[in-house]
Amino acid sequence: MYKKLLFIIVSMSFVLYISANSNTDKRQKTQTREEAIAKLSYVLEIVEKYYVDDQNMSDIVDKAIAGLMSELDAHSSYLDKKGYKGMQQSTKGEFGGLGIVVGMRDGALTVISPIDDTPAKKAGVQSSDIILKIDDKSTIGMKLDEAVGLMRGKPGTDIELTIVRKGERKPIIIPITRDIIKVKSVFAKNIENHDMLYLRISSFDSKVASGLKEKFAKYSDYKGIVLDLRDNPGGLLNQAIDVVDIFVDKGIIVSQKSRDKEEDKIYKASQRATKTHKPMVVLINGGSASASEIVAGALQDHSRAILVGEKTFGKGSVQQILPITYDRDEAVKITISRYYLPSGRTIQAVGVSPDIQSYKGKAVSKDEDGFDLKEVDLKKHLKGELEKIDDKEKTKAKKEKEKEKEKEKNKDIITQQDIENDNQLQTGINVLKALIITKGK
Repeated sequence: MYKKLLFIIVSMSFVLYISANSNTDKRQKTQTREEAIAKLSYVLEIVEKYYVDDQNMSDIVDKAIAGLMSELDAHSSYLDKKGYKGMQQSTKGEFGGLGIVVGMRDGALTVISPIDDTPAKKAGVQSSDIILKIDDKSTIGMKLDEAVGLMRGKPGTDIELTIVRKGERKPIIIPITRDIIKVKSVFAKNIENHDMLYLRISSFDSKVASGLKEKFAKYSDYKGIVLDLRDNPGGLLNQAIDVVDIFVDKGIIVSQKSRDKEEDKIYKASQRATKTHKPMVVLINGGSASASEIVAGALQDHSRAILVGEKTFGKGSVQQILPITYDRDEAVKITISRYYLPSGRTIQAVGVSPDIQSYKGKAVSKDEDGFDLKEVDLKKHLKGELEKIDDKEKTKAKKEKEKEKEKEKNKDIITQQDIENDNQLQTGINVLKALIITKGK
């Protein structure tokens, strides 16, 4: 009896000790939190009172929030009224600017990808270009949102980007005229002389999955698919999931893991959403990021497609946009979780590696080894140099007109010339030929 009573007393003492310690920990955490908030408030007051230039508290707080968000990671940020409006417009598939998606890589403002058929793409901006200057302003130490704000602007206005490109000795200055960016996210074409369908997804806006389904309703006579995700900067997670679901009929598509285990999510494919089981090749490069990496990685993990090209960008985190004002016109974009591919591997800072590595540029052909230049071509070139400027302009205009006619004629076809000008596409087609023969095995 005595031993039992002693055991109960000791046990109760232990519980009281744990409870007291727990309460002490809570008090200490609360105290530390209050001290931290008080410190922040004190610093804000110091800046308002002593900074050399007059600062109002509203601006000081905005700067404090912007600094906090940018210090968390490269993808979290503060969105002021202009930035928040721009973000909403871009996910709807229409916005003003250059048509360029940028991010911070090792502290440098880096092009993730230029968007198809936009001023940036037409001017020659490439993925992995590092932007040194925007007009006359250096980007060194510049916040991402500030850089985006400088590049956005009234349609028809001009801007100059000074970039550093791998393989180039000197910085390149690229003049661009801003325009309204209307993103057509899904393209489909038949591949000339091949029973193949070419599908291009340029970004994952809200219309991608429905647009892809429309293409499948229109095109039916093909034996294999080339899915082009090159220079696709990503976008909406739900669209990436729906796209994978079109090609995969069962299993995990992607899992999302947060700090709170209860917030973890697993997204699975469903048989009723699947539209095709035909062999596939997916084209990827360093400009393929975020949602496009989910699609490519999931199709690779399910052995549903062969990936051709170069390693992807490596953005494997999920951001949520949370309004922070009563009018819901300002917000923070904050990383809330990371996503993982069906095999459990991460994309973050690693990217997705292709099954077959292939670099951009022209495909190798007989006429491109430098020894097949005909004398007749040389004569034509010399003759052209001697022509008058007026004649040159007329000839140029005539050729441009003919090109436009040919382009219009072949707008639904990937021509042999297109294939020869794109080494990765040609590699993908060759791989797809083999998959068709083996029925995708």
